[in-house]
Amino acid sequence: MIPPALPPGGESRPVTLQDALQQAAAAGIDRTDARMLLLLALQRDPHDRAWLLAHESDPLPADAATRLDTLVQRRQRGEPMAYLRGDQEFFGLTLRVDPRVLVPRPDTETLVHWALDLLDTLPGAATVLDLGTGSGAIALALKAQRPGHPVCATDASAAALAVAQANAARLGLAVEFQAGHWLAAVPGRRFDLIVSNPPYIAEGDHHLPALAHEPTSALTAGTDGLDDIRALVAGAPAALQPGGWLLLEHGHDQAPAVRRLLSTAGFAHIGSRADLAGIERCSGGQWPQQR
Repeated sequence: MIPPALPPGGESRPVTLQDALQQAAAAGIDRTDARMLLLLALQRDPHDRAWLLAHESDPLPADAATRLDTLVQRRQRGEPMAYLRGDQEFFGLTLRVDPRVLVPRPDTETLVHWALDLLDTLPGAATVLDLGTGSGAIALALKAQRPGHPVCATDASAAALAVAQANAARLGLAVEFQAGHWLAAVPGRRFDLIVSNPPYIAEGDHHLPALAHEPTSALTAGTDGLDDIRALVAGAPAALQPGGWLLLEHGHDQAPAVRRLLSTAGFAHIGSRADLAGIERCSGGQWPQQR
């Protein structure tokens, strides 16, 4: 994609960093992404826009041109920028991510904010369980913000759990990790707060092709996208302390259905929280003190 030289006026000259940016943009790469890709190819911090502005007339080294060509092709195929960078910011933390895990989304911070609000109202060192932790985003954000609360995180994918454990170790956050499918990973245990961002996209949904580079098992859940949420709502009462809470992230149009599931299961104080776009992104409820 990036040629070794440009021939303006019939004279060959080295390709500059600015030339490379323009050619990446001409290849259909968003300008912000193009800057990040160029900085990655130059083996610099992908967010160092100031350095790039100061050096835009510098020649593009041949080895960097090769790396940039590969990165541009990967981005053209739809690979997330987070995978190309190798990291993603989430709730003030820099998490390492790769195709073993979903890329943490800003929408999920809505769930973290709600969980933090609840932890401030629950007595003592309330215990937290994050089901299907993926990169560890939710569990690590909660532990970083409320270090006095024990946090356990689970995942059925050993590969995903390895990513989460590595993130915890690098960030110095003491989260307990358990392998297993949903609540089967913590048999017989009870928690004060259970949180989860489970798969909730319907099989065959038209959004799936755009997510082809992320693990399908962490995205889809049956014909209506609610299979895993149904399982979590049904199983959570046996894993919650009396008065404990279950919070679930879900799709943009699933809040009414999730609230009905919680109500049918016997939860109280059921509600939903909207993300910054005003979309009901999470729903939850409290398991009664007495049944």
